[in-house]
Amino acid sequence: MNEFIQALRSSKYLLAFTGAGMDTESNLPDFRGPGGLWKNHDPRKLASIQSLHKNYSLFREFYTQRIASLGHASPHKGHKILADWEKEGLLKGIITQNVSGLHMAAGNKNVIELHGSIRRVFCLECKKEYAEKDFIDGKKCDCGGLLRPGVTLFGEPLPQESFQHAVDELAQADMIIILGTSLEVFPAAQLPFMYSMKRAYIDLEAYPDERIDFVFREKIGPFLDKTAHLLMDT
Repeated sequence: MNEFIQALRSSKYLLAFTGAGMDTESNLPDFRGPGGLWKNHDPRKLASIQSLHKNYSLFREFYTQRIASLGHASPHKGHKILADWEKEGLLKGIITQNVSGLHMAAGNKNVIELHGSIRRVFCLECKKEYAEKDFIDGKKCDCGGLLRPGVTLFGEPLPQESFQHAVDELAQADMIIILGTSLEVFPAAQLPFMYSMKRAYIDLEAYPDERIDFVFREKIGPFLDKTAHLLMDT
């Protein structure tokens, strides 16, 4: 732990890379967690471009429930610590696979949303923007097109602008903290390993990897809280 703290303190360009495990402590379910199936369906198949086109009613029901769950979620201690670190200049930015918007809600400014935002709704055909309520109510676009949330679905490419922004940030980084991701969803999972830098991996299911310098199998909120206190003490 001491070596990790010293690496943080000596870092000149620190980034965080976050996944679904970052949000589970805000009571948002992880697709890959023990929660498993949703109405006997694999959530990863529902969150796909195929489901959007071939089973829209179930797709809309699934995302309506996900949007509703965000109404009960708020940033946890870990989110707030990352926001504090950015304000203090320790953390330069966050690259996230999450679509919840909780990093921004906590106060982070430099957040790259690799998989879009569930808070954005637009028409599948003409791209006109709509409110969340329009999607939840089953409204159609004025052009007759179906509405969808602005998330990157399985089977869709990542938004090129966000991906390139992430690559540009990583090119400057000398350390990255990987928080709450399985490192299994590509191409996002390759990003923390594109450039030479110190790496720390924090997750309840974190596994050893020769490319990663520090691995901690701990809950993210308490771990970041402990880290913040140790940074102040040294």
